[in-house]
Amino acid sequence: MAAHDQQPLGSGFHMKSEPDEVMSGINLSGRVAVVTGGYSGIGVETVRALTKAGAKVIVPARSRDKAEKNLADIKGDIVIADMDLADTGSVRSFADEMTRDLPQLDLLINNAGIMACPERRVGPGWEAQFGTNHMGHFTLTKALMPLLEKADSPRVVSLSSIAHKRNGILWDDINFEENDYDKWAAYAQAKSANALFALGLSRRMAAFGGRAFSVHPGGIFTPLQRDLTTEEQIELGWLGEDGQPSELARQGFKTPAQGCTTTLFAATSPLLNDKHGLYCEDGDVAQLADENSPPYFHVAPHVCDEESAERLWRMSEEMLKAA
Repeated sequence: MAAHDQQPLGSGFHMKSEPDEVMSGINLSGRVAVVTGGYSGIGVETVRALTKAGAKVIVPARSRDKAEKNLADIKGDIVIADMDLADTGSVRSFADEMTRDLPQLDLLINNAGIMACPERRVGPGWEAQFGTNHMGHFTLTKALMPLLEKADSPRVVSLSSIAHKRNGILWDDINFEENDYDKWAAYAQAKSANALFALGLSRRMAAFGGRAFSVHPGGIFTPLQRDLTTEEQIELGWLGEDGQPSELARQGFKTPAQGCTTTLFAATSPLLNDKHGLYCEDGDVAQLADENSPPYFHVAPHVCDEESAERLWRMSEEMLKAA
């Protein structure tokens, strides 16, 4: 992918499109999907839409009880399996189980994530947001690659965020070992990594007819905000002084169902059949950002850079070897 490919395709979808609009005419019978974080927030709605279209959906869960409760009202073929994304051993065990049980994997939706959490470490000392959001999914995707190779035109969708525009990869201090921890810089780094990962992955999947995309789901009130206080959300403009959604949020935020539609577009749209590694928003390919771009839209050039994507891939491989 070249940065100039980051241009909307005229999909006809928009910020408030609903899952049924995006999935109209899409038949996933016989297809198998894995959705990380599929039992919380927009993940639940992603699972609902995929099963409605006929897919078998596997939901890896750190909390099986919570997953069973949150997915109980969804009809369809759903399998809950144990996995902790922050634990590479657990991720590999899940992937081994899937490799034994599944004939192929058609869709991998790397949806799970944490945001702006207090400083903590996972794995061999990785900063938690980078370690969970990026390294957990990097480990999972690599381990599931043999199943993806067995599918016909498989796709991987990596959940990024508009937060990537704040900053890219902090190459010299990814784990905040030299500098003071900044939860928003850490989140932006992780979300930049998610987009760059899709870019690097799509190049590798092209060899067997696969492709990968990254998406910004939009602003949505979900458990992702669990680590933010009411005061912080008021300061961000998401809540009013009364603690209720602000006018900005009422106009610009999506429902959880609307929040999964760009994921569904990236996972299933025939408009993307000959595209690779693109970043999508609001049910279409996002425009490349420039100095005139609005703050909450478009994609920054630093996550559309092939060299950065390859650098991140090599570095992630080394981090994984050392884990």
